[in-house]
Amino acid sequence: MQNPNALWIKHPLAALSPSYSGGVVIKEGKVAELVAAGQQPTLPVDATFDAREHVLLPGLVNAHHHFYQTLTRAHPVALNKELFSWLVSLYPVWARLHPEMVEVSTQLALSELLLSGCTTASDHHYLFPQGLEDAIDIQLAQAERLGVRVHLTRGSMSLGQEQGGLPPQSTVQSEATILADSERLIRRYHSAEPGAMSRVALAPCSPFSVSSELMKASSELATRYGVQLHTHLAETHDETEFCLKMFGMRPVDYLESVGWLNDRVWLAHGIHFNEEEIRRLGKAGVGIAHCPSSNMLLASGQCPTLDLEAAGCPVGIGVDGSASNDCSNMILEVRQALLLQRLRYGARRITHQKVLEWATRGSAACLGRDDIGELAVGKQADLALFKLDEIQFAGAGDPLAALLLCGAHRADRMMVAGKWRVIDGAICNLDIEALKARQRELAAKLL
Repeated sequence: MQNPNALWIKHPLAALSPSYSGGVVIKEGKVAELVAAGQQPTLPVDATFDAREHVLLPGLVNAHHHFYQTLTRAHPVALNKELFSWLVSLYPVWARLHPEMVEVSTQLALSELLLSGCTTASDHHYLFPQGLEDAIDIQLAQAERLGVRVHLTRGSMSLGQEQGGLPPQSTVQSEATILADSERLIRRYHSAEPGAMSRVALAPCSPFSVSSELMKASSELATRYGVQLHTHLAETHDETEFCLKMFGMRPVDYLESVGWLNDRVWLAHGIHFNEEEIRRLGKAGVGIAHCPSSNMLLASGQCPTLDLEAAGCPVGIGVDGSASNDCSNMILEVRQALLLQRLRYGARRITHQKVLEWATRGSAACLGRDDIGELAVGKQADLALFKLDEIQFAGAGDPLAALLLCGAHRADRMMVAGKWRVIDGAICNLDIEALKARQRELAAKLL
């Protein structure tokens, strides 16, 4: 469904910023004007959308995910385990992935994200068993089909159990294969232009699954092509112990030793840092994707978000994989960030506005983007509209706060690049029931 030439999303019930309390004018896929409360646009408009029942947010930006894990939610072999034993249990299951599984799980994960207010998603796919060499190509095709903006990271694992790593040998690739495919994907799919619908980043999986040589080579390749770098770091104490034993240094020292301490890098989790490491990360401008649900489910710990932010790190939010969350709902993840971070920093410092900023501008900054993550003139027209008409909102006072405090879980309308992608709580041109049925069939094959 195409939008008219200029659309005024008019007089929302509430908005994240008072600068557009009267709505926004969308034209040619971008925000053309912000309208203050009680005002009219100065630009001519061709149509209006009455948003009096909606809370208006910039599209949420998911800074870390593993789409394929929607196939192994609540998997029996992984229940009640912490990270390393959880991974060891699931690696053999994931080694059985085939192309249709990647196709369907990607479509389902993106649909779930879209319905929860997310307009841009980053995915970290690092599993390329034999027959699944084109996994990123498959993911990009599904993102294009749904019209969701994506940052797909070409993950990798090269350090199998025979080399002292955690993954089984059937799930690792040679470094030459990894680097050649990384370059192919960048050249074919990465767009550095403002408003890009697809970008590619390089993402060796973790210190316990790749070699130092691959980390260095990935950094050099990213520098050559001007793309971002991503990895898991400082998620658990087990990881710290692994780095000390394997490399003779803590995770942040290891990161610096392989040329990754710079502002092209964003990290998933970032929990177990000391004060000196936080200072170094902030000085380098390294981004952190906070994944609260996963961190709680795997008992990993709490990310020191405000300390990292104060040091200079962009802080965003990621839902993480749907086998350690176990869902892909972005607005619920923002609520989890609010609740978990209040345990660390208190209610006065962790406000609903703060965590919504992390999920929008913060996550966009992690991805190296300044054209998304906020509704401002000239920015991309990515936005979410939530109704407060479900039972949990009855009697709610502040509409913006109610989104998180009362547990919003589904957007009513979603726009990406100026085009409606969700209308009346349903994704345009998608048979969601057929998708769910096929997902169940494929997931059953992995039990």
